Amino acid sequence: MASTASDPHPNQPHLEPAPTGHPAYTETLPCTPESAPTARRLIRQALADDACLIANEMVANACRHTRSPLIRVSVTRLDGTRVEIAVTDRSRVLPARKPAAPDALDGRGLLLVDAIAARWGADPQRWGKRVWAEVRTG
Repeated sequence: MASTASDPHPNQPHLEPAPTGHPAYTETLPCTPESAPTARRLIRQALADDACLIANEMVANACRHTRSPLIRVSVTRLDGTRVEIAVTDRSRVLPARKPAAPDALDGRGLLLVDAIAARWGADPQRWGKRVWAEVRTG
């Protein structure tokens, strides 16, 4: 039987156009490191290149620094040249860039996001936070 919009293939992200405004794609995922490949597939289906690295770092940060059972990954086309990638979780602790030791194996995620994204930020919510980054596509 063929997969339909109401019965998506279990190994593929469910792409859901926004009902109004610019096209958007979202996926609700378990807050585990295993969600990063699914987030990358979602981003690849919407756009390519550095956006995958940004999504990977934001998902990794949510998994490492929150106790959220789920995260929400969103991709929204802002206009013809910009896309916003966002990861939403239930932690109210906002991300902060911290200097990493030269020999550290981690701790550079937000530095990478800052270097690649046109701009990024975090919006506190009553129930958690939304971390977002804008990527230029053209």
